[in-house]
Order: sequence, then structure tokens, then C-alpha cells
Amino acid sequence: MALKTRIDDALKRAMKDKDKLRLGTLRLINAVLKDQSIARRGEGKDPELSEDDILAVLGKMTKQRQESLRAYEEGGRIDLAEREKAEIGIIAEFLPRQLTSDEVDEAISAAIEASGASSIRDMGKVMGQLKASYTGQMDFGAVGPMVKAKLSG
Repeated sequence: MALKTRIDDALKRAMKDKDKLRLGTLRLINAVLKDQSIARRGEGKDPELSEDDILAVLGKMTKQRQESLRAYEEGGRIDLAEREKAEIGIIAEFLPRQLTSDEVDEAISAAIEASGASSIRDMGKVMGQLKASYTGQMDFGAVGPMVKAKLSG
């Protein structure tokens, strides 16, 4: 089943169940996806979002909530932190399983080998290969320094 369809079905179920938090989070996901589609149309691109586009949006939303969660915990706002955790859980339902650190390390090595990268100048090739194969399965902000270290060493 297509990811967008799964999100829409979950939204309908949340409406029926009168689950306010879930409904709000799913509506927010749909709003962000619609904004992305409108932005693509404005750039003269096909407004239809691919599965990878949707996964990238969901990954970004998760990262934003994780940052907010840390800020709320540091500020002692446990009530808001709990809400962010719940939203992360709802968004995570639509993301593929996150790779373990060993799996990420193996994926980096395979991408370096497949792209023929030999120096730090080839980092873009490696990151492109990883993004094409593992969108939504790893945090590319954390993976970048790992790729850099492997290409430098």
C-alpha cells in the first residue's frame, strides 16, 4: 500500500476513534506534504510526491520533534516533552525500520565501494548513493561525519 494512502487511512481511523493527538499529528503530516506539493508546482516540477519525498518529509519532522523534545526536557517541560514523544511515535509508524549502527557502517562501506570513492572529494557520491538506497532508515546528519572519517582514513 502506498505511503500516502496509509497516512490517509490512519487519518480516517483517528477521526473515527476521536484520538485528538493522533488526528492532529496526521493532519500536520498532510499539511506539510501538501505544502511540499505546492512548492514543487511553483518550481515547475511535478507536484506529485514520490515515496522517497514523503519519507524525507517524515524524517525531517521526526528530527524537528527530537530537537524540541531535548529542549523541553532541558527546560523541565515534561508535559510538552511527552507530547513530542507521542508525535515521534506516530510519525515513526510510517517510516521504515531504522538501521543499527553496524548496519549503517556496512552500508557506508558498500556505498564507498559501489561509487568508487577514494577521497574526501567523493563524499557527495557516497552520500547520494546512501540517500538513494536508505532514505528514512538512517540519520544523514550523523552519517556524514562517519563517511568523512572513512574517506579520510
